[in-house]
Amino acid sequence: MKSAVHSTLALVLAAGGLLLAGAASAADPAGGGTTLQRERATCDGVQQDRAACLREAGAARQEAARNGLTSPPPRVEEQNATARCSEQPASARAECEARMRGTGRTTVEGSVMGGGIIRETVTPIPAKP
Repeated sequence: MKSAVHSTLALVLAAGGLLLAGAASAADPAGGGTTLQRERATCDGVQQDRAACLREAGAARQEAARNGLTSPPPRVEEQNATARCSEQPASARAECEARMRGTGRTTVEGSVMGGGIIRETVTPIPAKP
């Protein structure tokens, strides 16, 4: 009898634990309160309106919960990068594409969150004799 009571009690406690865990994950499906705290802290250090940053973070969290956040394939990223160069004058287009590909002596600084990515390519020009 004592064994049956212990088994039943263990089963009830285990079921209660599963219910609590399920309720907690349903309340915050995108990874817990620490994610929210981290996002709020990030919004304090960006050059964007804090309310807009928090809205974007919330929208991204919802989309992540639906598995809707994806990265484009590298081919698409390259097409987007070279499409920007098509707006340049023909004389500067090849250099723009080289900067976007990162060829030569190209350096990349900054971040999207910081306001922009700056790509610089240094092209040495030999001195004329």
